[in-house]
Amino acid sequence: MKFNHYPLAFLFLLTPLFLTAQAESLFNDIRMDMSLQEVTQKINEISASSTAFHVDEPTFPLAKTKEAHLVGLQVETEQGTIQRIVFTFADDKLSYIQAKGNVIQTLTSKLTDTARTYLDYDVYSTQKLFIKKNEDMAWILTEEALHPNLFAWNNPYLDEANADTTSETTRVIPTFIKMGAIYEEVRPLLETNSKFTNRFELDGSDPNAQFQVDCFGVDYMGFPRKIEARFGDNVLNVVWILTGKGEEDRIRQALLRQFGEPIYVNEAWEIYNDWQVGLRKDKPEVLLMEKKIGLEYKISYFKQ
Repeated sequence: MKFNHYPLAFLFLLTPLFLTAQAESLFNDIRMDMSLQEVTQKINEISASSTAFHVDEPTFPLAKTKEAHLVGLQVETEQGTIQRIVFTFADDKLSYIQAKGNVIQTLTSKLTDTARTYLDYDVYSTQKLFIKKNEDMAWILTEEALHPNLFAWNNPYLDEANADTTSETTRVIPTFIKMGAIYEEVRPLLETNSKFTNRFELDGSDPNAQFQVDCFGVDYMGFPRKIEARFGDNVLNVVWILTGKGEEDRIRQALLRQFGEPIYVNEAWEIYNDWQVGLRKDKPEVLLMEKKIGLEYKISYFKQ
């Protein structure tokens, strides 16, 4: 079983060890982990207006019990004015920022590090800053938000102040993920149910797979997220659904409803559905396995 499965992570292994002012400090010295009240006070001093929205039933992956969004309009900084920005809070801690309008000049004009390219994004690793130039949008993330690739999520409050964040999607493993199917059968399903996809060849360290398809914007648990689909001998045999620690119990309850009680539990894992579904707890993910792979992992990894 191969656990280090994120090509994006290599961008951040190159981060310099010295400290630097983070991108969010440009907004009146706002910092990640600040409370909604603290950020509201600071943003009100530099914006034309701000509005807070509270979500009754959290779906944001980093939020356990509380989710809130603060929208600021015409936010003035020393380097320019951002047209619209939304600050997302997980359990009353600032965890994610997305901005739109005049972001390139405002956020990058005084940066000293060089952007690296990942898909359609310019990535400033020391800042945890992602910029999509063709859409004039930017994302500033926490370390925790990097794991589920939240730069690929567009916060609905960014464009609509009265956005409806509810989802009609049932909270089960997406039915279009057909374990054991060949790539030609699965490919159109992955593409149809994703915002965008990216296929790449693996480095040979995983004996069970030769290539992977990253799918961004796949709806699971009412939130669009990244999944990583691996193919061995052209057959879909492993899928990782990237999640957040805050939603672990919501996912657990959904798995219990879908599959019943787990058949194996330890500190890092809960295994369901005859070794075909795993809830990973040391790093927040859901693992789907073709039955043959699952039974192999049962012996080789879980020692059962």
